[in-house]
Amino acid sequence: MPKNKYYELSLNTLQDKILGGWCGKAYGCMMGEPMEFKAQGETYEGSLDIDPKAPTTWLHNEDDMYVNMALLEIMREKGLDAGIDDYAEVFRESEFMLWHANGQARQNIKDGIAPGLSGHPFYNPHADDIDFQIECDFIGLVSPGLPLSSTRIADQVGHLMNYGEGYYAGVFLSSLYAAAFIETDRTRMIEMAIQTIPTDCDYAAMLRDLLSYYREEQNDWRQTWQKIEDKWNFDLCPWAKTDKGRFNIQGHFNGLYIIMGVLYGGGDYIKSISICTRCGQDTDSNVGNCGGIMGAICGYENLPETVKSELEPYMDRDYNHTSLSNNSASVLCYDLALSNIEQAGGHIEEGKVYIPEQRFYFEGTREVSFINMHFVDAYKSDDKAISWHGDWHVDEEGWGKETLTSSNPGDYAEVNFSGTCIYMQGNLKSDYGIIDIYIDGELVQQRDCYIAPRWNNSMQSTAVWLTGLTDDTHTLKVVISDKKNPKSSGTSAGLGRVVSYRGEVAALPDEW
Repeated sequence: MPKNKYYELSLNTLQDKILGGWCGKAYGCMMGEPMEFKAQGETYEGSLDIDPKAPTTWLHNEDDMYVNMALLEIMREKGLDAGIDDYAEVFRESEFMLWHANGQARQNIKDGIAPGLSGHPFYNPHADDIDFQIECDFIGLVSPGLPLSSTRIADQVGHLMNYGEGYYAGVFLSSLYAAAFIETDRTRMIEMAIQTIPTDCDYAAMLRDLLSYYREEQNDWRQTWQKIEDKWNFDLCPWAKTDKGRFNIQGHFNGLYIIMGVLYGGGDYIKSISICTRCGQDTDSNVGNCGGIMGAICGYENLPETVKSELEPYMDRDYNHTSLSNNSASVLCYDLALSNIEQAGGHIEEGKVYIPEQRFYFEGTREVSFINMHFVDAYKSDDKAISWHGDWHVDEEGWGKETLTSSNPGDYAEVNFSGTCIYMQGNLKSDYGIIDIYIDGELVQQRDCYIAPRWNNSMQSTAVWLTGLTDDTHTLKVVISDKKNPKSSGTSAGLGRVVSYRGEVAALPDEW
């Protein structure tokens, strides 16, 4: 057997790195959770103390963990060759709530849109959001040293909720996990993983900038943070257009903060996740990913004792709405990793696993979600630009009181806008009906706003997402219909913010 074609790893090390990955992610989520979006366009300079309630009452209900576990359950049931329709069951049936691209994927799939298109920007205005990145950890942990296997699995999962840069964020991170099992130099790991996404995509350019800034200044991460902020903080998510802060929930932009922690932490787990937390934005997700990567690099045994002792009482507690815990997920990932290695041509011998060398590379055509896209206007529900006709009132049950609701068929909201794309926030409830959507007086779409009671108040859902309009001034009118889903107990509707854009989205694939 030519040794230079295989990576050699002891079975104990493989187990240790997988367990380190899950525990590192869990602890990272706990550190970052209290600061989530507390710092937008600025660094977080407050306390990094773990909330005492985090491990006892919060961690098991962390979406970054339970979505990972739910997807891993699919792999347990269907095997390494599970397809996108199999993984879509997580969005069709799981009890837990979902947000942004994940929530839109659920809404799309429940509306009958094929899983392969549920993350496409034609149907999903959150296509570049962070969602695939935050739940791709399991892919890398079952693909040690196997970037081709990791990318193959990513293709079956990532397009459920994302496309383009949002998809590449998860592909890159999965590949980074794969590299962490066979490479010890952190910079080299990153360079290897970059090769699995298109060289001309934005994320590759951002990562190359980050590595360049790091080489110029390896001691002051804040200088690098500012350069990244100045050049790359621009997000098209409907929630990004705000009147305060610089909100960003892109996968690729937030991914830079993960890598800043990995680079500037110097190999120290706590220092790495601390830097990542201070970078701001979606801290529980970013720090969870950073902690997971660092946990895989360090291995469980080399994690700080404070981390292990904090998590120890909860290692066998299942994550909410799943049947997997840190321990059981690690055992399952270990078994799947061995199967994956053997499937790829590797083997096990005398307490060691021999991982066949796979090339880190990208093959295919680059995806671009939003083409020359920029904001035109954004209005919250209380903005005078939106005219509310009928008995609309603030939805007191919805968090943030962001939407207005009415139960009267014929009531409508109307707004004038300029641009080629228009978004309107909706809510989904078990007593909501169907809305009729008009552009310039023409009925162009209907949308069913019913959802099963367990998902009531899906507040980041979409009432309107229309693209490809003429670049002109238009009138959007959304009317409560007297029709409803047979499962619904009413004909109410909930509507919220309106965001207009100029630009275009990726075309649907020809085969669809």
